[in-house]
Amino acid sequence: MSGAGSPELDVDGTGLRVVIVAGSWHDEITDGLIAGATRALEASGASFDLLRVPGSFELPVVAKAALEAGADAVVALGVIIRGGTPHFEYVSSAATDGLTRVALDTGKPVGFGVLTLDDEQQGLDRAGLPGSKEDKGREAAEAAVATARALSSVWR
Repeated sequence: MSGAGSPELDVDGTGLRVVIVAGSWHDEITDGLIAGATRALEASGASFDLLRVPGSFELPVVAKAALEAGADAVVALGVIIRGGTPHFEYVSSAATDGLTRVALDTGKPVGFGVLTLDDEQQGLDRAGLPGSKEDKGREAAEAAVATARALSSVWR
């Protein structure tokens, strides 16, 4: 959780259109993720919009629609906290596999900011809030911008 080994990324988002797609569960954590992504995109110079969806399960379909509608990248943000049933595994797997498929099918980046947590405190520690140890919303946005830049330099 220290951030040790973090890469230096090209986060110049000038001319990029990015969509943040965020779930609606666990407001305090999700709002922190959105704030971190927003700060990163503003600093990068990218233009961006925010779309809210019911939960992490719905992230892939809306991410795909945003990319097909012309977005250069998506930042997917969600919070899934383990409970006493297998629901956690199903939703985590569906969100992860779905977002990976969206990126591969569209050929456009999806910054992955879906937190899969054992408890709420782990999310608070990663949400970029005052006192948080990490800012996973910022990291996901920076990854989306850096990947869009990398893709733009691939010879086609």
